[in-house]
Amino acid sequence: MKAIVCEKYGPPDVLQLKEAVKPDPKDDEVLIRVHASSINSRDWRLMRADPFFIRLMAGGFLKPKNPILGVDLAGRVEAIGKNVSQFQPGDEVFGFGEGAFAEYACAKQDAIVRKPAHISFEQAAAVPVAAITALQGLRDKGNIQAGQKVLIQGASGGVGMFAVQIARSFGAEVTAVCSTRNLEQARSLGADHVIDYTREDFTRNGRRYDLILAVNGYHPISGYLRALSPRGTYVVAGGSMIQLSQAALQERRNAGNGSRKIHVVSLVKNQKDLVLMKELLEAGSIIPLIDGCYPLSKTVEAFRYFEKVHARGKVVITMMDNDRSRYRMADNQ
Repeated sequence: MKAIVCEKYGPPDVLQLKEAVKPDPKDDEVLIRVHASSINSRDWRLMRADPFFIRLMAGGFLKPKNPILGVDLAGRVEAIGKNVSQFQPGDEVFGFGEGAFAEYACAKQDAIVRKPAHISFEQAAAVPVAAITALQGLRDKGNIQAGQKVLIQGASGGVGMFAVQIARSFGAEVTAVCSTRNLEQARSLGADHVIDYTREDFTRNGRRYDLILAVNGYHPISGYLRALSPRGTYVVAGGSMIQLSQAALQERRNAGNGSRKIHVVSLVKNQKDLVLMKELLEAGSIIPLIDGCYPLSKTVEAFRYFEKVHARGKVVITMMDNDRSRYRMADNQ
């Protein structure tokens, strides 16, 4: 099979399209013929080894233990392990796999669900990591409730665009923070209010929110706390290691004291939340937006775009290795 292989840490140029051995599913796994995957910050950090200690997570000091990156996937079941009962060959599925930047990848049967018939493989591949990170940040860490005032910082990126839609599905009053060019997109996703961060600092405008989800936020913790209601919650989803470490330390200090709460969300892969995402997709409550779609042979170009541009939605890799042009969100709605 063809796969994108990362044999050393570094910039996107370290990624190579190579022939690789097609994996065999374990007893509780399915083999999936991948139609599409998508890039997440996790993939970029593993490629770059940024921060340095991520080498420990990747299982190798000089290169990742698994040289084929990629977690999000959508495709058709090719074969099943002997203990798999939920799926059969031919089923169209999406969810979490390992080594998804390849023509074939394996996934545990409890890490995937059937793909809604009305969405494309590319749209399905945009969902797992970003949407469930948003869900767990809002629901599990933020304890979101109907009628709350919720602010989403970074509302135009992968996690943020799902967070706006998910918060609306919970009945919250949503304020989206994004750049000028993304204000209309945020409104189209259901945001009740929008803030152009190039013109207004929400941490200093005097408004207060019950819940703030900061996706790769850049304000100091004091700014977020200033924008919270007296018993509000600030949830961190990505950012610099300094910000994450400060938030984690403050989270432990504030535990159980009843004041403003701080939480750091770390994705927990599970089928139950994938099922909920499937239901929201089928109901039209969430719509995946794709900023760019690249064939497997153009993965290096896709990573260059991902790391240099504030993507409006998700950047997707398709196994249809042809000269199909990268399409914009406007073509995807």
